Amino acid sequence: MSFFDDSRLDDPAALRATDHLLRRLAGAGARVRAEIAFSADVLAGLGSDGFRPRAIVAAGRDARLVRAVLEPVCPVPFVAWPGPGLPGWTGPLDLVIVLGGTSEDSGAMSAASEAVRRGCGLMVASPEDSPVAQASAGSRHAIRLPSQSDDQLAAAVAVLQALHQMELGPAVDADAVAAMLDEVAIECSPNNDVASNPAKDLSLMLADALPLVWGGSVLAARAARRVVEAMRLASGRPALAADAGHLLPVLASQPPRDVFADPFDKQEELRPGLIILDDGVEDEGVMETQRKLQEKAERHEVRVHVVTQANGTDVARYAALTQHGRYAAAYLGIGLGRYGTPVEDSSAPGNPAEDPAW
Repeated sequence: MSFFDDSRLDDPAALRATDHLLRRLAGAGARVRAEIAFSADVLAGLGSDGFRPRAIVAAGRDARLVRAVLEPVCPVPFVAWPGPGLPGWTGPLDLVIVLGGTSEDSGAMSAASEAVRRGCGLMVASPEDSPVAQASAGSRHAIRLPSQSDDQLAAAVAVLQALHQMELGPAVDADAVAAMLDEVAIECSPNNDVASNPAKDLSLMLADALPLVWGGSVLAARAARRVVEAMRLASGRPALAADAGHLLPVLASQPPRDVFADPFDKQEELRPGLIILDDGVEDEGVMETQRKLQEKAERHEVRVHVVTQANGTDVARYAALTQHGRYAAAYLGIGLGRYGTPVEDSSAPGNPAEDPAW
């Protein structure tokens, strides 16, 4: 087990060595603005025009985020399809949405090419020279949003804006999402010391814990899955995002904490740490489940950390929760010496900023 050195979180040399990662996190809001700006011409020409597809199928990166936002309000059936290809019933009456990045995504490419073959309506968000864009080139009526980065959230915001203008989804305030991401970047800046930085504070809790992450709403649960991806990458340890039905038995199985255990014993087994992502949804069922999780964790001496973001639009709250978790993961990797210093572990990431989890 790697030893966590909390002094590295405020060490200028260690932070400079991870500047590429921290700058990418800080630039999330700017990438959302850039994505909307580059898509402005396409978005300006979109409207409902009386068109309403029989169903919508989303494929590729973050298709499940699009589903989480649309499903409660979309006037037609919506499916997030992991691929390859498309559901057998998909045809010319349906709209296929494909989110692709600069890297090769076989599932997204397969969905795009299959949509062209079947004559489906097609909306693609990807760079013009990307594999997904090339796979969709044969469609005469495709809506192409010219994504400029490999940022999954930024591309998803542009797609959601387009669907709103087509009267297929809720209003999405891209400026509000970008502003929220900027606020998180300020709060979690490496220039803020541990005492005033919520992400560094969370990383201290994770220093000797296996993360269990729970979000009560559909979007918070989606954020939890994005957060654990970053935490696994940063620490090389297991991390679990799941619903309460899976997490409660894990919490209940924890033995009492050994007060005589040596905190520096590398052979000491890591205990879970419960992270709750609270996006302010005032649902009695969600609040009751959160209470049960916290009570169970406290009863079994499992530490609990609640990340709350109750202000802003649904997508903005999702973005803020996800970004808080990613910053915490970055500081966890810095504290463990996996980021910013050479490590002997060949599985340690060389440039985490290039990974889709970031």
